Amino acid sequence: MSTTIRTRLLKYTPMGVLAALLLSGCQRDLNDLQPVSYPTNPEVFINSFSPGLNYAAFGGSVPTAFDVDNSVTYTSTSTTSMRFEVPDAGDPRGAYAGGTYFTSVGRDLTGYNALTFWMKASQPANIDVLGFGNDLGANKYQASISGVPVTTNWQKYIIPLPDPSRLTTERGMFFYSEGPENDRGYTFWIDELKYEKLGTVAHPEHAILNGQDQVETAFLGVSKVIGGLSSTSNLPSGINQTVNVTPAYFEFVSSNESVATVNEFGVVSVVGGPGNATITATVGGVPAKGSLTLQSVGNFQPAPVPTRPAANVISLFSDAYTNVPVDYYNGYWAPFQTTQSADFAVNGDNVLQYTDFNFVGIQFTSPTVNATAMTHLHVDIYLPNTLPANARFKIELVDNGTGGTGAFTTNIPAAQSQQWISLDIPFSNFAGLSNRNNLFQVIFVDEDNNIPSFYADNVYFYNTGTPPPSAPTTAAPTPTHPAAGVISVFSNGYTNIAGTDLNPNWGQATVVTQIPVQGNNTLKYAGLNYQGIQLGSPQNVSALGFLHLDFWSANSTSLKVFLISPGPVETPVTLNVPTTGWSSIDIPLSSFAPVNLSDVIQLKFEGNGDIYLDNIYFRN
Repeated sequence: MSTTIRTRLLKYTPMGVLAALLLSGCQRDLNDLQPVSYPTNPEVFINSFSPGLNYAAFGGSVPTAFDVDNSVTYTSTSTTSMRFEVPDAGDPRGAYAGGTYFTSVGRDLTGYNALTFWMKASQPANIDVLGFGNDLGANKYQASISGVPVTTNWQKYIIPLPDPSRLTTERGMFFYSEGPENDRGYTFWIDELKYEKLGTVAHPEHAILNGQDQVETAFLGVSKVIGGLSSTSNLPSGINQTVNVTPAYFEFVSSNESVATVNEFGVVSVVGGPGNATITATVGGVPAKGSLTLQSVGNFQPAPVPTRPAANVISLFSDAYTNVPVDYYNGYWAPFQTTQSADFAVNGDNVLQYTDFNFVGIQFTSPTVNATAMTHLHVDIYLPNTLPANARFKIELVDNGTGGTGAFTTNIPAAQSQQWISLDIPFSNFAGLSNRNNLFQVIFVDEDNNIPSFYADNVYFYNTGTPPPSAPTTAAPTPTHPAAGVISVFSNGYTNIAGTDLNPNWGQATVVTQIPVQGNNTLKYAGLNYQGIQLGSPQNVSALGFLHLDFWSANSTSLKVFLISPGPVETPVTLNVPTTGWSSIDIPLSSFAPVNLSDVIQLKFEGNGDIYLDNIYFRN
């Protein structure tokens, strides 16, 4: 790597610079003092790096992805270029290539209107992010383009500066981030990287909220961030280049600060009402497209605070409980869904808001939810618009396994609009839902197209009774098969294979212990991912018929058992979890084909959750 650039792989913290003017014994006219000037050097990489440039790799990236290339250059007169090696998926060094180039002393870029460079790649690709303004600090004036197409030929790229007048002391000169394409890495090069004043970058247009004029009902204490920020300019090629930008480029204004205020970061706070306030913005004096009109109706009436014990609840969305992992609260299922999200928080109380409502889904797949121990779905809904007539509000539950889809529809009288409605729906009311051990979606549907919007809070499954135990309270059944026909791996009822290792070190995360349950020694796998059992000696079980297991789990959604012979040759059999107590199973050994049953050396379990095992043995 070139010695003309200082490389840092840890977060860069700039040193403070202190200047002092000693006035003792002298006098000076303060009018003679001139403002501090910053360098206007536009060059980032022209055959070499410009002075004062630092490089830092982003966290999780391959730290050596960037280097200087002495053989591949844009022109014959160039001596070097910037080379970026994107890793393959699964590379132990890092998941992607990414980093930023920044200066110790800020530069004055107000005389330029574009960052330009030439780029090519070893294969056609789409680079995730390229931009400037990332200084490993506040990144106040960051701007970037996304999904940048690159080919095997050199092409010139232009990133317009949204408002050059803001860039008086900019330190973030250039940054990039790119991951594997179809799980494979590749190489790309950049050359002639610099800032320019182009007379062909024209017609700037800016936008907030993706250029939309949005109107929302709001309450005192609501806060939300203005998103959908962009700046678009026409390039010499005739195409419009849209740049993703930070709020600092915008001057936000509220039409009525007694109702809502907005700060420099685009954070809107409703401070009064009833009344309306419209938030707009400009960039360099140019009005941005899009606006947010908040119709404050005063104090917010929160949903009822849940009082059910947390042990009886599986929560998807509630500040009263710990929520399970959720993929999203609005999947934006094109092309038929019109529902948009405008979620908000009131004094720390988070609320889901759905506008332009026709249907919307909440999805949770990592993991799915096993609600077999639950009895009801609870959801609080609020219809902020006056209903013209009674409405039908449908809720669907979808199981990712064999449970299918269940639907429940409730009638909402027009008089119940503009107030919270608490729905407590027994699972038995969801027609079509045959089981619920792999729930992964909750879907809300406007059956009559007369519910323009609604709020939702406290979406959870619950059990009306005593929560089920999280560990077995009774011992596994005592085995009754004659010992003469048994080869035992783990059981108090038989003599086990001598020398068996119940916890070999295979790099697993599972925590293995043996616990007494009613005096019976029981094997516990806590936080199972996978777990092996190394038999004390190879076993010939070809003359036997079954592998017997007793297993118990309250929270597992996946469990498999493997037999393993040398090779290794291994075959899984899937077990049904969770259980409603001890589950006893006899698995035909033929199910493990092509494992060599005359030379079984190991067992393995894969899955999740907490698993309890007993009476693991082969029998005839």
